[in-house]
Amino acid sequence: MKNKILRTLILGLVAFALVTMASPVIAQSYSFAVDQLILHAYWENDGTLSVAYQITFTNYGSPIDYIDVGLPNSNYNTSDASGDIDGKTITTIGNSPYLESGLEVGLGSNAIRSGETGTVRVQISGIENVIYYDSSDSEYVSAVISPTWFDSDFVRGTTDLSVIYHFPPEVQPDQPRWHEAPSGFPAEPETGFDDQGRITYTWRNTSANSSEQYKFGASFPLDYVPPTTVSTPTFWQNVGIDPEMIFGWLCFGGVGFFFIAIPILSIRGAQKRKLKYLPPTLAIEGHGIKRGLTSIEAAILLEQPMDKILTMILFATIKKGAARVIDRDPLKLELTDPQPDGLREYEKQFLAAMNEPGAAKRKRELQQAMVNLVKGVSRSMKGFSQRESRNYYKKIIEAAWQQVEDADTPEVKSETYDKVMEWTMLDGEYDDRTKRVFHGYPVFLPSWWHNYNPGPVGGGRSSLGKVSAPVSSPTPGGSKMPTLPGSDFAGSIVGGVQDFATSVVGGISTFTSDITNKTNPVPKTTSSSGGSFRSGGGSSCACACACAGCACACAGGGR
Repeated sequence: MKNKILRTLILGLVAFALVTMASPVIAQSYSFAVDQLILHAYWENDGTLSVAYQITFTNYGSPIDYIDVGLPNSNYNTSDASGDIDGKTITTIGNSPYLESGLEVGLGSNAIRSGETGTVRVQISGIENVIYYDSSDSEYVSAVISPTWFDSDFVRGTTDLSVIYHFPPEVQPDQPRWHEAPSGFPAEPETGFDDQGRITYTWRNTSANSSEQYKFGASFPLDYVPPTTVSTPTFWQNVGIDPEMIFGWLCFGGVGFFFIAIPILSIRGAQKRKLKYLPPTLAIEGHGIKRGLTSIEAAILLEQPMDKILTMILFATIKKGAARVIDRDPLKLELTDPQPDGLREYEKQFLAAMNEPGAAKRKRELQQAMVNLVKGVSRSMKGFSQRESRNYYKKIIEAAWQQVEDADTPEVKSETYDKVMEWTMLDGEYDDRTKRVFHGYPVFLPSWWHNYNPGPVGGGRSSLGKVSAPVSSPTPGGSKMPTLPGSDFAGSIVGGVQDFATSVVGGISTFTSDITNKTNPVPKTTSSSGGSFRSGGGSSCACACACAGCACACAGGGR
């Protein structure tokens, strides 16, 4: 009797083992290629998200009768979802039993069989809690999403993958800001308009990996969504850590990590991002020095303040006879017609921006001109060493000062100073050094000075700084030239830089921050500007495995 019970028990265990082992074998019979995946993400005025997928499969294994499509979170209703397979309506759509957040799309009699290709379209609206405050700008919100991805055990080949962001209606072309793109995708998205006139960003990679998670992010002004719909990032999102990692660390001796590293990461995550407008590509060191940059381009390389760079461009255009100041408060220029030859592109864009009648439009155009200038310097630096090039231009700055200091007479000193003034302005001690170099000497004002600061100011304050009324000094030839004490001349330049920020761009910090968000956007690894939301995909089981690991068998593209 005991032997019979034992045999029955053994047979039962064997049968159970065979059934258990059969499941992975069946699952492993799925084999398909994701030829194309297109995700349209519509960010709506009510703070919700609508998504539309178009996925083309070529099947090489068992019939694909179900598709699991990942969604950002579970704040949606399946009744708002619909779809079709090759134009035939899909009637079975529910919550996926395999994904923490996602849809189960049943193809039924329209299953994609081995050797067949089929295109599935799925759309759903009304996804809530998908927008976060932008950590680098309190007046912006951040939106991040990942297109659904599939288990690497089943997928073969590469995928033509496109993600198209549709911003809320009425968002203006110069307002959105893209985040850093995933590897393999263009650094800058293609911009355009959809059939509703909404601004779009498009990222595309024709050789993407459909079993890999890619994150795409962008920010736009808070004004276009209700503040009540904007979420605040969690502690874990702020420090950029998946809380499920903590269990694994604790199990494998990660107690020290938890009590030491987490506070450090928390402090680091709370720090505001510096206003570094140079793109990260400049941090990739090449070889050799990039020679031939203008003083203004060198100012970009040295990451000088934007108000100083704008003032340098103002000087350059006036010295070339392209413009003159006709009003100082607010600053207004008169452009010459025709424009002189030899103007650089950034000078032309600067003049065009300054010629705009509206203050807001002028500021936006100046920002775009600076964005173009930064990107131009970035392109020219490819293959060259940033460190060596910076040191090279610092030596030029020092050599410029040396030329002025070595001049024997006030006239020669002033003439030399005029020739190298833009380079001396790049010195962090420009104000004090100008006063020291010209201590006891007058500065003979250059011929273009009256176009920058027309007429005696008499010590008054203007948008171009505080200057004294020029006086005339005799030259060796007997003629008289206007002069200023060195300290007053230096003060007029420094004051002009400071006042440019307040009278033209409003505030240099915000002005530079807006440029930074276009030339050096927040990387996706830093909570994507204030809280990227979880974007589950076809391969994301979100297994809460503590220490023993997790063999998640998410089918994603079929079961």
